[in-house]
Amino acid sequence: MSETVTRRRKQPGQMKLKSRLTIPSREDECGRQGALQRFSAMWSSFRRGKGDRVKGPEPIEAEGLVPDKPSRQPRYVSGQYFFEYLVVVSLKKAEESSSYEPEITYQFPKRDGMVRFQKEKEEITLKAITLFCFPDGINWTPLTHYPSETFSFVLTEIDGSRRNGYCRRLLPEGKGARPPEAYCIISTLACFGLFSKIIRLTRPLDSWLEHVNFTVLFKCLTVEEVLQVFAATVLERRIIFIADELGTLSQIIHAVAALLHPFTWQHTLIPIVPEILIDVVMAPTPYLLGVQKRLLGLVTDQSDMLLVDLSEDKNGTFLASFGDERAILPKKLQTEMLEALNNRQQALSVEELNQVVSEPFLQFFVKTVGHYSSYVKYRGVEEQRVFEKRSFYKAIQSKSTRHFVKKFIQTQMFDLFIQGVEQHQCGPQQGIFHRKIIEYHRKKKRVMEKKH
Repeated sequence: MSETVTRRRKQPGQMKLKSRLTIPSREDECGRQGALQRFSAMWSSFRRGKGDRVKGPEPIEAEGLVPDKPSRQPRYVSGQYFFEYLVVVSLKKAEESSSYEPEITYQFPKRDGMVRFQKEKEEITLKAITLFCFPDGINWTPLTHYPSETFSFVLTEIDGSRRNGYCRRLLPEGKGARPPEAYCIISTLACFGLFSKIIRLTRPLDSWLEHVNFTVLFKCLTVEEVLQVFAATVLERRIIFIADELGTLSQIIHAVAALLHPFTWQHTLIPIVPEILIDVVMAPTPYLLGVQKRLLGLVTDQSDMLLVDLSEDKNGTFLASFGDERAILPKKLQTEMLEALNNRQQALSVEELNQVVSEPFLQFFVKTVGHYSSYVKYRGVEEQRVFEKRSFYKAIQSKSTRHFVKKFIQTQMFDLFIQGVEQHQCGPQQGIFHRKIIEYHRKKKRVMEKKH
């Protein structure tokens, strides 16, 4: 295999890639990449329609391959991505030299499952990107000040197709003298004005409220009823919600599941049960189901479940229940939650309401199981982390809270949470739950200091 890179003299910043490539066999192509390409073709046909399909590039003729029957590589239709690569190119000091070499220190997306010739072609493309991000040579010296600059370049393939590179060079964060680095976007779209902004998009570490709207929950249920549903959910019981509107069912179930944060519902969760699958209500295992009211007559097994009617014309909210929903949560903590939720303001945006509603439930878990980390100990020769369950709940002073926790730690949602802690998975320790635990203990410490 050979491949050369040449520059066009009359058009600086453009590059032409000439390739003589060995194409994999049809059997190889029908692997992961072939499946992805066929899916892309199908999706594109839905998006564009038959009369507006975009032809893929001409296939590259195989060289050094003698197939049983001459054939051409099939063409696939593909949709157009917003960008192909996002890379960060940094200057690294060469070994035993004062010069710097550009290299990619971050790449998105990472291409997995490529065959050999695809990997080799990508390596050449990425190498070209590094050169164009720092076309001004290797003689750099560390800097303390460097005004950011934005520029572009073009990569031209042998078939004439072009990809645009949009770069911004600046000093990376840090102190002292350091070489600049470049952020580069590779795209088939010619939108320099757009890409030159390099818009920053961030997602919060705790994003469990992004798809939730508690407005509908408190429109259909009173605060007391919400807490009863929450209590049944915490103990992983069978719960069915009944409503006429599909949107109501889906929003309510997602809202109820979000109240469990930082824990996650581990059992069957179907916001809208299709009529053909209505027999799922007979399952003996825990579930959260949404069933249209017209199918209520098919919910024949109404024992050992909480059946919640969300309709406006309902005669009562709970059509079936265990009967102990009011007594599951510790009485003192339940009173605190009721007071906090009843005092919420009515004229709040969805985001504000989500924060106000989620806070009492987070505090509930902080006060009941927030001391879990003190009972994860290292054991054995290999220093494995083990959760001391018995010591954990016995350390709780309140009898009613201890009684609740003894039941709660038997659930799968708590078990999975603790498994993550034992296995050093850092999610629970870095999120909002962990911050609330720290805030709670600091506040508790200040109160104790004032008393003394």
